[in-house]
Amino acid sequence: MRRTMTRTLLALSLGLALAGGAHAQSKAAAPAQPVALFYMMETPKSTRSFEQNIDKIGLLVPTWYGVTKDGLVTGAANPGVLAKAKAARLPVMPIISLSERAGLHQLVHDEAAKKAMNEALVREAKANGYVGFHFDFENISYLDRDAFTLMAKQTADALHANGFTMGVAVVPNAPGHPGKGAYSKWMWEYWRGAYDIEALGKIADEVSLMTYDQHTRWTPPGPVGGMPWVMENLDYALKVIPPQKLSLGIALYGYRWFADSPVKPDGTEAVNITGVYFDADESMPMAREYGVKVQWDDVQKESWYVLYRDQMNEWVSMPDARSFKVRYDVVKQYRLNGFSAWVLGSEDPAIWNELPVVKR
Repeated sequence: MRRTMTRTLLALSLGLALAGGAHAQSKAAAPAQPVALFYMMETPKSTRSFEQNIDKIGLLVPTWYGVTKDGLVTGAANPGVLAKAKAARLPVMPIISLSERAGLHQLVHDEAAKKAMNEALVREAKANGYVGFHFDFENISYLDRDAFTLMAKQTADALHANGFTMGVAVVPNAPGHPGKGAYSKWMWEYWRGAYDIEALGKIADEVSLMTYDQHTRWTPPGPVGGMPWVMENLDYALKVIPPQKLSLGIALYGYRWFADSPVKPDGTEAVNITGVYFDADESMPMAREYGVKVQWDDVQKESWYVLYRDQMNEWVSMPDARSFKVRYDVVKQYRLNGFSAWVLGSEDPAIWNELPVVKR
């Protein structure tokens, strides 16, 4: 009974009409309050952010579980976090993930392994009072697109049959095909091309569009998720996914690009321009300590700065409260289901001033 009530409450917050696994997509209304989905890692600062801001988190998605190529689900709830979430009536929907390409290829084609995975997910959801599970499978070959979609459907069916819901994170893939360059080809082959977002939008109860990592350690410096790129991918997704199911990805972290040592472990030398994650508790103090003026890009709607050190420039992208507000305004303007923010603990603390207390 409690599980059924929990699912009903979450369905209402997601703005979905769920009944026995049937989804009234076109008729569902946008939520009165956008769902503030926050991912949480198992690090002290991620847990600390959760504890300090629990009243403004609408759906907690912790990275507690993984699955092997054989369908063996590993992981467990953090008992302290789970107890606090239950006391606050905060729904919890953990991630299930596997990012090793060869292993994922085996999993999506192994019926016995998928069945074992789904049985374990249902078991864990029942045992811990989760509202469901959140698919976060990345680094997938585009050749496994249909098999991945089938696995998502099988998992959704198993969860729905037991009164639970399912979210899925997808890499943005506008315009629906690779571009001209070698990097674009690689991204399509192993990151963007595996997601049939129209089919996944029908299968899942919520789709998190990961509109971040436009520029990464693999690319030259640039915004983590510039607004022209974000809007291109949002508009593309909205052609096939109703807004009441779509959650806009918002980066809370940044990157720092710099010249690292060109000497490799084997003693040979190679170009080594490095990009690393750079959270607000690092980027903001560094800007102050070096007297650097933080810039605002009015096209990309993201903050950044260049640090001059060791007679070279280091480039820092810095999504902050200002960039968060711009994206949160889009969520409200487009009447989306909500937003999906990666990750608690990496944020500019001022973002919490932009969010209301969640009505539970």
